[in-house]
Parts: sequence; structure tokens; C-alpha cells
Amino acid sequence: MAAKKNEDVFSVSSFDPSKVTESLRDFAEKGAEQSKQAFARMKTVAEDATKTVESTVQTAQAGTVDLGLKAIEALRTNAESSFAHMEALLGVKSVSEFFELQTSFLRKQAEVAVEQAKSMQEATRKLAETVSKPAKDAAEKALAGFKAA
Repeated sequence: MAAKKNEDVFSVSSFDPSKVTESLRDFAEKGAEQSKQAFARMKTVAEDATKTVESTVQTAQAGTVDLGLKAIEALRTNAESSFAHMEALLGVKSVSEFFELQTSFLRKQAEVAVEQAKSMQEATRKLAETVSKPAKDAAEKALAGFKAA
């Protein structure tokens, strides 16, 4: 009787270490290449983010200087107006003239304050848009880069 040869796939005799080594090498090389590509993308994104932050900080700095100058101008205008009003009050000859002058001054100051507030609000809004635009654009670009990869 001829013995039937049964090959067991798990038997030690069918194990070929060179194939396993080759498979592991291929796997490691693919992993290393993918890691290099991912690192290169991350490095590019980080460099772009750094440039964006630097640009944004410079823009914000210039914008805050402009806002500060606007605030100083408003304070100067208000101080000059107040000093002029005080001089006018020194020349008042009656109580009714005093109240008329005071009422007119307060009305004018309220109008000026509203205009100054609107001006500051608009300047702040424009600054916020200007400062946030590069970061928003960079974030969209980075997300698009990761989606494409």
C-alpha cells in the first residue's frame, strides 16, 4: 500500500523563511515610504502654517497700531471739545445760557461718541477679517491637501 502523502500547510517542512523575510522587508519598505511621504506633507503644512502665523501677527500688529491711533485721535478730539466747552462756560452770563450751552454740548458729544464707536467698530471688523483671512485660507488649503492625499 502506498502511503497517501498529506501536505499540511502548517507543517514545519513547508515553511520557507526567505518568503517571510521578503514579505516583511516589502512591508517595512512600504511603511517607511509612506512615513516619509506623510512627514513631507506634514513638514510642508507646518512651514506654511508658520509663514501664515508670522504674516498674521504682522498684520495684527499693524492693525492694532491703527486702532490705537484711532482711539488716540478720538480722545484728542473729545479733550479739545471739552476744553472748548469749558472756555465757553466761563463766558456764560445767565443760568439759561448755561443750560442751553450744556445741552448743546452733551447732544453734540453723544453724536460724536456714536460716530466714533461706529468708526472703531468698522475698523475692528476690518482688522478681524484681515487677520483671520490668511489663517482661514491656510486651514482650507491644509485640509484640501490631506483630503487629496
